[in-house]
Amino acid sequence: MKMNFTARQMRVYDSVKETAEKKLAKFDKFFDSECEMDVTFSMPNGTEKVEVTIRAGGMVYRAEESSDTFANAIDASIEALERQIRKNKTRLQKKIRAEGFQIIEEDFPDATEDEYVQNIKTKTFSFKPMGVEEAILQMNMLGHDFFVFKDADSQETCVVYRRKAGGYGLILPE
Repeated sequence: MKMNFTARQMRVYDSVKETAEKKLAKFDKFFDSECEMDVTFSMPNGTEKVEVTIRAGGMVYRAEESSDTFANAIDASIEALERQIRKNKTRLQKKIRAEGFQIIEEDFPDATEDEYVQNIKTKTFSFKPMGVEEAILQMNMLGHDFFVFKDADSQETCVVYRRKAGGYGLILPE
């Protein structure tokens, strides 16, 4: 990532630039080497202000933060940029998923939503607190490939499943 530093009506020490470069290097994992980052330092009204603009892949991310020190302003700018990147990534994922469903609907124009809903089988059962070994035993007794249960120790809802390669797997909530 190429970084450009600019100071408006002031002089920025090399130590501040080095600090900014180290902190902003974390964005290398999000963008390729052709990405450009402009960092502008200024001191309007006695507060230290940092403006960070990232241009990557036709997108522009920008954060402008003021604080009592440049380091704090850089930290606040990083948080704002991370929020923007996360928001954009989520938006793109939703768009990709929506387009994927449109393709499926176009491939099967005769199928309606009612047909899909009618094919859903609903089952209800109560969760009994049990250990992993007991859950595996229950799963094998039912002849299923997975079994949902409440862990006796943590009281969390867990899933035990049979692996294709042999053995069992356990899914725990975060």
